[in-house]
Amino acid sequence: LKMSWFWFYLPLRLLMAACLCHSIKDPTTSSQQSFKTDLFNFYHSLILADGKETTVHLLKDIPRRYYFVLEEGRALAPFTITVTPCDVPIEWSILVHKASASFLGKAARGDHDTQEVSKSQKASSMVSTIFNYKGNSVETYMGMSSHSALYMLEFLSTERDTHITVYLTTDTTSGHLYPELPMDPRIDVIGIGHTTVTLTWKHSPSVLQHRENIQYCLLVNEKHNYKSLCAAETAIRSSGMKLPPTLALSLSPYLLEPQQVMILSNSELSIINRVSSGEVRQICMGTKNTYTVPNLSPSTQYYFDVFVVNLLTNASAAYTGTFARTLEEPEPKVMELKDGKVIQVVLDGKKQKFYSLQYQARHKKIQFTFQLCRGQVRVHITKNGKTVASENVSGLRYFSLKGKLLDTYLVQLRSTEETNSSVKVQVSPHFHKPLFPLLPESLKIKSFSKLRTCNSVTIAWLGTQEESKYCVYKKKIEEDQVWMELRSADRCSGPESRHKSEKVLCKYFYDINLQRAVTTETIKGLDAGTLYLFDVYLFGPSGIPVRYHSKVVKTRKRC
Repeated sequence: LKMSWFWFYLPLRLLMAACLCHSIKDPTTSSQQSFKTDLFNFYHSLILADGKETTVHLLKDIPRRYYFVLEEGRALAPFTITVTPCDVPIEWSILVHKASASFLGKAARGDHDTQEVSKSQKASSMVSTIFNYKGNSVETYMGMSSHSALYMLEFLSTERDTHITVYLTTDTTSGHLYPELPMDPRIDVIGIGHTTVTLTWKHSPSVLQHRENIQYCLLVNEKHNYKSLCAAETAIRSSGMKLPPTLALSLSPYLLEPQQVMILSNSELSIINRVSSGEVRQICMGTKNTYTVPNLSPSTQYYFDVFVVNLLTNASAAYTGTFARTLEEPEPKVMELKDGKVIQVVLDGKKQKFYSLQYQARHKKIQFTFQLCRGQVRVHITKNGKTVASENVSGLRYFSLKGKLLDTYLVQLRSTEETNSSVKVQVSPHFHKPLFPLLPESLKIKSFSKLRTCNSVTIAWLGTQEESKYCVYKKKIEEDQVWMELRSADRCSGPESRHKSEKVLCKYFYDINLQRAVTTETIKGLDAGTLYLFDVYLFGPSGIPVRYHSKVVKTRKRC
């Protein structure tokens, strides 16, 4: 069968003929109003394209009508219509206007008079509804026509403005626009862990026939299942995010939005969309039909939808979605702290979980020491279940506490950033000599702009009343490395992590008068117009270093 522009004006001629006949028979105001209404409805309808997916936008409570014609010429004329709601449930129906070939021909050519049309309509035509549906599932109607007929599709959304896709085809021999689903389209959950869920599903016949053009894409979210890829993308967009047109296009280059993260590994493409209702994760894994979803949160219910996508047409078909709840996270292990022993803890910024340390006091006075190595850390200390300290720490922080023998202290640490943080922790009786050196009021390094030359810079830093060793290191860096160098610096690492060529000098100094406990150094032999990163390390009696805040200085380009 083929669609013909011969029939393009047929609905309009039929409509005008019917309205003209009606107005002659009863030329009243209501007839004129009916005529205007019919014309308005027609101009808000279109001829539906054959063999092409059409996007239809619906306004609330306003019906949209589309027409198509099946011509005479074969004993039985098959056709298929697939409608995909992209948001709320809709109502849609198929109406058929059957007429004799002679009437259709005259109507299209316009060689008739009003009385002839009226008689022909009564004798030769009949309108009937052959299909009706209400809901938000993807629905397909397959029909057969034995004679020429004009079909009308009517769509209505009663909840809110929305859009749908409609696919009409009269060619049942050249394959399918949509990938085929297996006889059993369910997704099976075959494994559940604390942070993983393993899924499997039966292969689509389309994958077996056209493996190079078909792939599976998985959608993971915490809200509900989606009956079509179109509905999933609409839901994400409604959260204020722009998306690629379909998951099939995710294999093509495009710019991600700020709320999106793309991960490509082992031929799998993952896109994480951060929306108000949580993460919506999209994973395309080629033609594998078993997949373990990683990095989930414990004790959380997730919904899983699998779509088989045609890479050539971007059309997709949805498996029956499923859901699963990850296992509860086991109680975190509590590490025991021992007197005088220093431990370093790395905190996961993504999970935002507390790391717990426990200490049973052997003295009435004790002191907790925290040295922040990287990131930002929240410290919460309880004694026998009651909070005694809670704050964000930076640099080196001491907490001196009083209590009774055998009091139980619980220290909980958490990263306050999305990136990982690390901190060193020590607990000791208050009267013990501190493991960390005595610190100055500030750990900042100052540079003197007026003393800069093309090959030297002068820096200064504060000391203490205790004689200590200070070592200066320098490192060349590029402009685009400054932020990363300052951000990723491990403030707990000592000079042992530095290259020998970066060492400038080491010196001892102190001053009983803190007002004069300042030292300066002029570092020579530098390159003109070059950025340098300077670090100062302070060593106490125990030999554990404390790193001052790094300073970036650029030598003069011309002197």
